[in-house]
Amino acid sequence: METLSSNTLALVTQRARRDQTFQFTSLAHLLNVEFLRGCYRSLGKEKAPGIDGQSWHDYGEHLDENLINLVERLKAKRYYPLPVKRVYIPKGDKGTRPLGLPAIEDKIVQKGIARILGAIYEADFYDGSYGFRPKRSCHQALKAVNDAIQTKPVSYVIEADIQGFFDHVSHDWMLKFLQVRIRDSSLLLLIRRFLKAGYLDSGLLVRTDEGTPQGGPLSPMLANIFLHYVLDLWLEKWLGPQVRGYCHLVRYADDFLFLVQYRDSAEWIERLLRERFAKFGLTLHPAKTRTMSFGRYERNKAKRENRKAHTFEFLGFTHYCGLSRQGRFLLGRKTSSQRLARACRKLNLWLKEVRSAMPMKAFWPTLAAKLRGHYQYYGVSGNSRMIGTFDYRVKRLLYKWLNRRCECKSFSWKQFGDYLRHYPLPRPRIVHRFY
Repeated sequence: METLSSNTLALVTQRARRDQTFQFTSLAHLLNVEFLRGCYRSLGKEKAPGIDGQSWHDYGEHLDENLINLVERLKAKRYYPLPVKRVYIPKGDKGTRPLGLPAIEDKIVQKGIARILGAIYEADFYDGSYGFRPKRSCHQALKAVNDAIQTKPVSYVIEADIQGFFDHVSHDWMLKFLQVRIRDSSLLLLIRRFLKAGYLDSGLLVRTDEGTPQGGPLSPMLANIFLHYVLDLWLEKWLGPQVRGYCHLVRYADDFLFLVQYRDSAEWIERLLRERFAKFGLTLHPAKTRTMSFGRYERNKAKRENRKAHTFEFLGFTHYCGLSRQGRFLLGRKTSSQRLARACRKLNLWLKEVRSAMPMKAFWPTLAAKLRGHYQYYGVSGNSRMIGTFDYRVKRLLYKWLNRRCECKSFSWKQFGDYLRHYPLPRPRIVHRFY
């Protein structure tokens, strides 16, 4: 049955590609027991539970019975999502940011809806959109930026930041956008219930009149659909044909850049962007949204104007105007200083907790996994120095905390080096090559 549902989704995708004006009227029936079983199995097993307190393992103890009951409620339209449990996690030095924890059953249904929507909208989505899509990644978005600036006549970059995007998505506009492609009232009702489910914050139930159901698999899909109509399609159908010179959009979820050839075009686009987002109830951050000169002539321009060359942030990297060994323009990128500081801070707190709670051989594999994860993301062309800096700082932190496990020193620096030679940690390396 799961294979049957997958085949049905493939047929949905084929129809969506064949006719971009086709409206789907029968989709909710795909949320059957076997389809939802596959959704359940695809979820993270060790994720924190929602307000029901039920973990992935708890739900799986009576999986068949639970899924049969769930499908019966879906068919009878008696299924109502629970409010999302809201917790707060540290956000750099600027306090905390909210994190949503949906109930396990709600995550299963969200995953099913997201798969159905993905089968339709993958046929529509813009090529410059890279976030939360199959066979696309943040590193592909970074390479697209690299290739455009290196090979196209880019002289200006519009760096944009949507204030509280996921908290301020208009429900009315969201449902209007969905109705362009979907006329299944049962599926639309289900999505509306997720949008209105609210969240529980410190024991208080907060109703939501705007925003997407954060923390679950559905939120990124809805965000992509919303921005497809608000931004991507607007650029392709209306803005792009009117722009003078080169203009390209690279978007990863709500994080996006416009790469533009002429200054007047860039200033015009920024002004229209603010008006466009205001129409849909969203605001571009007044300080973080800016147009700057950037590209192969930026270093000379900055020297003439007696200032530093502009840089911009995208997906955790600071992009700057560099030079190759032959003295030619080269787009450089390095780990954002804030991201590096945050990574070191988190690792410092973790080492402080585990260094006495468990023997070294117990936490060593977890430490190695953390380092591999960092290098897997930040190991991109041009960033060797920063991942090397991270490697050095990690070893200094490790040396410090291992020597605080008891009153006497555990290691001298030489002994520590000998230990690392016998039990090596992952070395920093370039994983993603852009040049």
